[in-house]
Amino acid sequence: MQQQIDQQQLKIGIPKGSLESATISLFNQAGWSITTRSRNYFPDIDDAELTCALVRSQEMALYVENGTLDLGLTGHDWILETQADVAEVCELVYSKSTDQPARWVLIVRNDSEIQSISDLAGKRIATELVGFTKRYLDERGIAANVEFSWGATEAKVVEGLVDAAVEITETGSTIKAHGLRIVCDLLHTHTRLIANKAAMASPWKRRKIEQIALLLQAALTARRKVALKMNVPTERLKQVVDILPSLQAPTVSHLYNQAWFAVETVVSSGEIRDLIPLLKEIGAEGILEYELRKMA
Repeated sequence: MQQQIDQQQLKIGIPKGSLESATISLFNQAGWSITTRSRNYFPDIDDAELTCALVRSQEMALYVENGTLDLGLTGHDWILETQADVAEVCELVYSKSTDQPARWVLIVRNDSEIQSISDLAGKRIATELVGFTKRYLDERGIAANVEFSWGATEAKVVEGLVDAAVEITETGSTIKAHGLRIVCDLLHTHTRLIANKAAMASPWKRRKIEQIALLLQAALTARRKVALKMNVPTERLKQVVDILPSLQAPTVSHLYNQAWFAVETVVSSGEIRDLIPLLKEIGAEGILEYELRKMA
């Protein structure tokens, strides 16, 4: 009986560290409540078919590959770094601060003579992404000394301990603030939902994985959309409908007062600041904007 129960559970890896709270928030929006406890690496989740473990992003792909985990979230960069043989289920564009892709960039001091990748020949480079960086340089025939950095990578460049570094950034503002400059981008990366290939071959686990992927993506799509509802007089209906974006067409229905219509649609959140004033000018009234939880 116990063996049957174990077979009906999916083991998920949640990235520990900077993406931990953002990932738990995303799962919450998707429909799963994950509760962490101090000094505990196995959060509770309100689904008897799932168990969770907090795992560093750098190691996630390896644990998914060897079957310790059935499913996990990690950056595409760490999949490339470890060269783990996993199934990439989908891309999940989210982070704690921005939806822009994180970038692994080559950085040097402002006064460095290094102007391009080719100038790295014979130089010392510090990075956490050692394997990928070595392969990147080897593919271009550049012989350089790439060493693992345990942290404070930018400071090593500032102090002249190394000639350059390959570091991750989103905006580049911290790099500039330290008197460094970006020579070029080596890799853009987003979080990926990855799965063990044997798990994907199991019909039950595959269905569960696809359910999770669908709802996580639906939650992320909803974050970039809002719903609009408004009342529109009959003589202005066509003008309003003509400017309203929608998936197919806005929902339009008569109010009890037959001279008015209720109009509802879903639009990108970035369009709202321009759209609402325009709708008011045309004659729409009682305009409501509300957030969405999921959009599949």
